[in-house]
Amino acid sequence: MRPPPDPSSPPPQSARAENMAKILLLLAATLLCQSAAAQESGRTGEPWDGLTLFQPLSSTTTYLIELDGTVVETWPGTYRPGNAVYLRENGNLLRTIHVAGTVGGSGGGVQEVDWSGSMVWDYRYSTTSYLQHHDVEEMPNGNVLMIAWEYIPRTTAIAAGRNPAYLQGPTFAPDHVIEVQATGPTSGTIVWEWHLWDHLIQDFDPSKANYGNVADHPELMDLNYPPKVAQQGDWNHLNSIDYNPQLDQIVLSSHNQDEIWVIDHSTTTAEAAGHTGGNSGMGGDLLYRWGNPEAYRAGTSADQMLFGQHDAQWIEPGCPGEGNILVYNNGAGRPAGPYSSVEEIVPPVDAQGHYSHTPGTAFGPAQPTWIYTAPNPFDFYSSNISGAERLPNGNTLVCCGASGWFFEVTQAKETVWEYTNPYSGGPGNNVFKVRRYRPCLEPVTYCLTAPNSNGPGALIGWTGSPSLSANDLVLTATGAATSVPGIFFFGSQKAQVPFGDGYRCAGGAILRLPVVQTDGQGSVAYALDYTDPSLNTSHIQEWDTWHFQFWFRDNAFGGAGFNFSDALEATFCE
Repeated sequence: MRPPPDPSSPPPQSARAENMAKILLLLAATLLCQSAAAQESGRTGEPWDGLTLFQPLSSTTTYLIELDGTVVETWPGTYRPGNAVYLRENGNLLRTIHVAGTVGGSGGGVQEVDWSGSMVWDYRYSTTSYLQHHDVEEMPNGNVLMIAWEYIPRTTAIAAGRNPAYLQGPTFAPDHVIEVQATGPTSGTIVWEWHLWDHLIQDFDPSKANYGNVADHPELMDLNYPPKVAQQGDWNHLNSIDYNPQLDQIVLSSHNQDEIWVIDHSTTTAEAAGHTGGNSGMGGDLLYRWGNPEAYRAGTSADQMLFGQHDAQWIEPGCPGEGNILVYNNGAGRPAGPYSSVEEIVPPVDAQGHYSHTPGTAFGPAQPTWIYTAPNPFDFYSSNISGAERLPNGNTLVCCGASGWFFEVTQAKETVWEYTNPYSGGPGNNVFKVRRYRPCLEPVTYCLTAPNSNGPGALIGWTGSPSLSANDLVLTATGAATSVPGIFFFGSQKAQVPFGDGYRCAGGAILRLPVVQTDGQGSVAYALDYTDPSLNTSHIQEWDTWHFQFWFRDNAFGGAGFNFSDALEATFCE
């Protein structure tokens, strides 16, 4: 493994034209794994090949690197992150920016930047009443979910039943979630929102409408837990958000409650403010919570499982552990000592998105199904930030944020890749979290071609891209025999063996495409359509690599009466 670039030198500026020729499209921020997992099943002991995206918290530049540390692309900016960065489905950078606030994770803005460095969208959610912070999530419809604080006066918090002794400063700041639809270069419409403030219970002040037995209402949040909060009234300090399109639910990581929460996104905004409606029938109440049953009086501190955790997310469909929840458990305040772990839990949910729970007890599971710690646990610790991601081959990518240390481990907990961030824009090299993306690479030609009745040899080509969602790849052949029938075919393996009057370059399992006819110049084109079940192209799946070639009749040349073009290798992406 090549060492990372020398941090004493500025990172190289990418040749954007070259990169755009090489990388046509990048995976969505939400990593879909179905065929990638199938393709790579059985491969162990090696990292999942892809590009790693990150931005140091002290830097205004976002980096995309190869496994050996080579910088593929950089996006210089004006602001430090606030805190997450991702790649969108269209390959553009989606990053939070820190424009206001002094509490850790403060942001206030979200930007989309294309590969040329041009600003596509610059949206601000920052006033004296609210502030976006920490994390965002791209929705399948292109909208963006954002976490934000809302600043409530001290008097309002007391009027709702917050113990005045637990208040610090003039404001109290619970969290809320908004879904924003971009409407212009700097504008957006909030199309859905959820406020924790609408889902409270407390047993401090019996004169308030939300007074009740906390233990009887785990779907609500105890307004007086925890008793003390961070600066500026930061009550929950949500630090991650993830969306599950299959369930139409959102998972949130609440740092200060040491819990993860699941809420129903299928509600209207009005339903999200109440206790009925949506697929769950529970409105905006908490559907599920895990990590600290003391927060809802179903346990004590001895039952606490999470300690200042970050980056809670569902494992994507097709990835090992799909549907489970992965979380980076920072371990600050852990009774056994300060060490971090990455934990995978199996939530007790059915296909309809309903969570089983026995009243008066803690939500399951009792234990994670998979835990990663270092061989010496205390060698792996980050008291804040950090994250983890399950990759298609079953490995887990980990960011130990406080030290800017990234590494990848197998299911058997073998470390197969590591990298330490050498870049910073100031003190420290800490990184909020990282994500791995596999590029959709430009197809490449290979193999020999042989003379035919029309010239020195037929050449295969292409237009469009190997993107299944774009569905615009067109195979071409030039220099073949004129006005003859032929077929494009594709195989699962690369070959180069004499056959007929030329060379067969595609091997393994062979699939044919429909017969086509060359024109008077010996040229032909065929547009692939992956959506037609009657065609063999419907067998092409995400991350499949196939080898294409053109076969054609040529009775006027050679003894075999048929010949071939050279070959094209294409790996298909989303």
